[in-house]
Amino acid sequence: MSTIVYDGTAMLGRHLQRVKHAPGVLILMQTMPVTMLLFFGYVFGSALAVPGQEYRAFLVPGLLAATAANGIMSGMFQAAQDSHRGVMDRFRTMPVSRAAVPLGQTAADLLITAAGMVPLALVGLAVGWRVEGGALAALGAFGLLVLFRFATAWVGCYLGLLIHNEEAAGQLGSATFILPLISSAYIPTDNLPGWLRTVAEWNPISAVATAVRGLCQNASPAADAAWPVAHPVAGTIAWSLVLLAVFVPLAVRKYANSGR
Repeated sequence: MSTIVYDGTAMLGRHLQRVKHAPGVLILMQTMPVTMLLFFGYVFGSALAVPGQEYRAFLVPGLLAATAANGIMSGMFQAAQDSHRGVMDRFRTMPVSRAAVPLGQTAADLLITAAGMVPLALVGLAVGWRVEGGALAALGAFGLLVLFRFATAWVGCYLGLLIHNEEAAGQLGSATFILPLISSAYIPTDNLPGWLRTVAEWNPISAVATAVRGLCQNASPAADAAWPVAHPVAGTIAWSLVLLAVFVPLAVRKYANSGR
């Protein structure tokens, strides 16, 4: 365990150095959700009605959840890039714990994303979003976002190692943009057709967005919502643990065996 922590810390430092030498990536991660908030909030906000609250206040938790889900895209591209360029092969020739390499990548992604959520939350407060549940509830919501981001980063890491090509990973990663659209991140699911509502409410992003709204704004889900949305905190934790239980061993095994 100590070897994994030591080597994982070294890999974490490597990924943070990459961001330091490519600050445009960090700037893009911080500005893109803010741009989407302003665009969706002011361009589409006048045409969308959310019972009981302003659309922008509804949108901010959804964008936070979508940002957490984007771990799939970023994790996929980073892993595929290192694999495609031979970096993973060099690591496998070194006395480094096999779990440490993907752990360092996902941990770095977690820290960068946590920092990137701050500007979105601040702009959200400026445009009308309010944290009505108190400081502890807000910390709980942030903890759920971080946990879900960590889980999705492992999903992306495995897919990137599986694809093994950074161009293909970039194209496939762009397709993950549709995932928040089929959820309650941007619109309420109450009025969707029956089958589509079921799909949207069993989308993990819906549980995360609903949990953040419930903790920060004391918002209640619909009485007839699917279980993950009706119990959003438990649903978010359950989805995150399931993803971690499945994709952590898959990613570690794929990294260890890719060179064979």
